[in-house]
Amino acid sequence: MTNATLTYLFDPLCGWCYGATPMLDRLAAGGTALQLLPVGLFSGAGARPLDAGFAAHAWDNDQRIARLSGQRFSQAYLDNVLNVSGTLLDSSAATMGVNAAGLDDWRQELAALKAIQHARYVDGRDIVTVDGVASVLTDAGMSDAAKLLKAPTQPFLAKHDDLVSRGRMLFQRLHANGVPALAVIGQTAPRLIGANALFGSYDNLVAHIEAA
Repeated sequence: MTNATLTYLFDPLCGWCYGATPMLDRLAAGGTALQLLPVGLFSGAGARPLDAGFAAHAWDNDQRIARLSGQRFSQAYLDNVLNVSGTLLDSSAATMGVNAAGLDDWRQELAALKAIQHARYVDGRDIVTVDGVASVLTDAGMSDAAKLLKAPTQPFLAKHDDLVSRGRMLFQRLHANGVPALAVIGQTAPRLIGANALFGSYDNLVAHIEAA
């Protein structure tokens, strides 16, 4: 595998990012160091109410993601998340939770993201509020991250804002058209690997990463 840094651009509430998780697991198991950078797709100005029309659109996409990735989208998710009136599509708390988990050890970021995604798409749990995300992190054995999320310090908030800003800037620099996306950061300009490579064969993905 290349010695270049591999950066993963994502949003915790992106169903396609959840679908890419098995491929990320394979990369990590093969010794690849993954830097996670959130792009804030569904936070800030990108947050929105999850109305019936958008919920139906999301569920249709989810079925396609399931077929391509093998990831599970449960009935509990459909009943308790998509079909609940007043549900928000806001990844602010989940993004902050991932960043809190990685504050002292970046290797915990992927584990936190996976726990948050599983809580939403399989368990049908709340991951759009601070209390909901903190509960998920606590259950995943990340109580320090949960405490930081509920009572963030100024240094952490500054680092969180910096990570989101860096993710957005890299996303724009690469002219990415969505997440998930991988960026290969070598000695030359960053190189984009689009979402399609994350839903094909592992060997094909590795070939994209190692391409000159």
